[in-house]
Amino acid sequence: MSVCIPECPNGTFALPGMKSCQPWLTCGTKIKLISTISFSVVKTVYLTEWENHEVVLSVLSKEEYEEDFKQNLFMIKSLNSKNTVQLIGFCNNNILTKYYALGNALNVNYHLRNSLKAYDSVKLRLDLCISYVTVINFLHNSPVGTRVMCDSNTLEKTLSQFLLTDDLNIVANDLDATPEVNDIEKGILCGNRALSGSFVAPEQLWPYGDQKYDPKKMALYDEKTDVYKIPDVCNWFLGGSSEADILKYKLFNFHKTCKNRDPSKRPSAKVVLEKYENVRNELLKNI
Repeated sequence: MSVCIPECPNGTFALPGMKSCQPWLTCGTKIKLISTISFSVVKTVYLTEWENHEVVLSVLSKEEYEEDFKQNLFMIKSLNSKNTVQLIGFCNNNILTKYYALGNALNVNYHLRNSLKAYDSVKLRLDLCISYVTVINFLHNSPVGTRVMCDSNTLEKTLSQFLLTDDLNIVANDLDATPEVNDIEKGILCGNRALSGSFVAPEQLWPYGDQKYDPKKMALYDEKTDVYKIPDVCNWFLGGSSEADILKYKLFNFHKTCKNRDPSKRPSAKVVLEKYENVRNELLKNI
């Protein structure tokens, strides 16, 4: 599954089959439209072809969401790492990125039951947990500050924000809703409406019952909302096999700490990553 691609400095890129890096593409680049991948209020996503390479073109859908669209580009440009989608180029309200044939993380179980069935194992599924938390930890300690994944109100929405690489790692893709937790504001709010459901962290819920939602009355929160959601994401990756159930049991008490109602008592993403890696090392000893 591994594909050899040169490591490129910021401002450049390489795709499978390319022996060297080249500067990000700009206006005037000739691409061929193949099909529409998806459509949302913020952007329309197309599969296109550039010099015999399949690449993804994202185009702003509505001008009223231009700020969100440009925030996504800012984040992709600023982070540009193995933890984020590969930027290929941009021009005005158009972004070119690498095409990930396996799609988003929601497709994991489909691929592991079908074309990638031979690779399915509890170790690989734990590696997916590790890859996911690696990205979250990177966002929490990014070059542009502590960033929170706000487009994560449900498990399905969260998984759709990440893509699967050919070697079954996770990369962040949609980064338009990743506000910064800084020393001035001391916290963030995700969106301008009340959140609901059991997936979001308790501090993200409107605490005043039937009163009309007023963001000014909401207490700010931080990156520990991402940590609260990690157990649900990891348990989904692990699946329902008997081996996975054993692993979930081993992680049960630790995952409870991630779910602590007091955000300050939850571990950092870095600590979660270290825990998962330790469990992986134990797993390898018993194989």
